[in-house]
Amino acid sequence: MTEGRAAQPPRVLVVLGMGGTIAGRAANAQDVVGYQAGVVPVADLLAGLVPPDGMRLEAEQVANVDSKDMTPALWQALLAAAWRHLQRPEVAALVITHGTDTLEETAWLLHAVLQPRRPVVLVGAMRPASAAAPDGPQNLADALTLAGDAVAQTAGGVWVTLAGRVFDARAVRKVHPARADAFGAGDGGPAAWVEAGRVRWLAQPAAVSPHPDQAARVQAVLTAQRWPRVEWISSHGGADGALVRALLRQRHAAVAGEDADAPLAGLVVAGTGNGSLHTELVAALADAEDQGVTVWVTTRCPEGEVIPGDGGRARRPFAVTDLPPAKARLALSLHLLWQQAALS
Repeated sequence: MTEGRAAQPPRVLVVLGMGGTIAGRAANAQDVVGYQAGVVPVADLLAGLVPPDGMRLEAEQVANVDSKDMTPALWQALLAAAWRHLQRPEVAALVITHGTDTLEETAWLLHAVLQPRRPVVLVGAMRPASAAAPDGPQNLADALTLAGDAVAQTAGGVWVTLAGRVFDARAVRKVHPARADAFGAGDGGPAAWVEAGRVRWLAQPAAVSPHPDQAARVQAVLTAQRWPRVEWISSHGGADGALVRALLRQRHAAVAGEDADAPLAGLVVAGTGNGSLHTELVAALADAEDQGVTVWVTTRCPEGEVIPGDGGRARRPFAVTDLPPAKARLALSLHLLWQQAALS
C-alpha cells in the first residue's frame, strides 16, 4: 500500500444462482443423466474458487430449478435481482449459474432488457455436481475469470461460457444434448476462449450502449402481470394451418373472457430454408395477421439468417427477424410489451 493513501476496498462480483445441472445431484457418481437439477446451493458451488484479483465474491440464490421449467415469473425474479445489483456502484460484474436447456433464452433476455454496461456472465454444466468428473467447477472458475477480465469490464454486455469457450448472448445456441462443449454460435463461432486463467478474445467486443428508455423498459418487464403471449411454430411438409386456426380460436375465447389463458398476441414461424412457408400455412398466418396477431418469420436452419424478400412466402410481407426461433419468441413478446407501454 502506498504511504498516505487508503487501500481501495475490493469490488464485488455477485454470483446469482438459478439452479440447473451445475447444481444437480444423482444417486451415484456414474449417473450423468438421471440426476435432479437444481439441488446444490450456489454458495456451495463457489467453495474453493478464487475470485479475480481485487474482487470479493457475494452469492445470492434467486431460484434452484431445472431450466427446462423456466417461466416469465422466474425470469422476472432474475431480471429484478440482476438489475438491483447492477445499480450498486461497488458491483463490478455478475455471474449467473443456470441450466443449459434454456440458457440461451435467458442470456438473450438479460441482454435485451438490461443492456448492462458491466459484464454479466452465464455459466452452466453438462454433468451434475455429483459426477465423478463434473465440468461445473472449471466452467464456474472460467466464468469468474471472464467476469473480471479487463476487456469484458470495458465492454459490458451478456456472455455465456462453457468448456473454455465464450459466446455473446445474441449468437449463442445449445447445439448438442450431452457433450461438454454443447454450445455454439452458428456462423460466428466463439467470441473468446478462457485459457489457463486468462481470456483470449478473437475480436474486440463493442461496448454496450443502453436504450434511452432503458430504465422504463426494465420496469415495464418487471411489473407486467403477464407478458404478451407469443407462440412458436414451424413450417414443414404437410403444414396446413390447423394449428394457427386453433390458436386463433383460443385468442377469440380469451378476448371474450371464456379462456383464462392470455390471448394469442404473436406468432414466430420457423420457416424452411430462407424462411419459406408452406402455401396453406401462409393463408392461415395471413388470416391471423388480419385479426391483429403479429407474425414474425425466421428460419429453422441452425446457421445463417433469413434474407428479406417475398421469396417462398407467397408475397405476403411478413416481418423477418434474424434471431433464431427461441430468442425471436422472447423478442416479439418484449416488442409487444414495450409497444403497449409506448416504449418501443
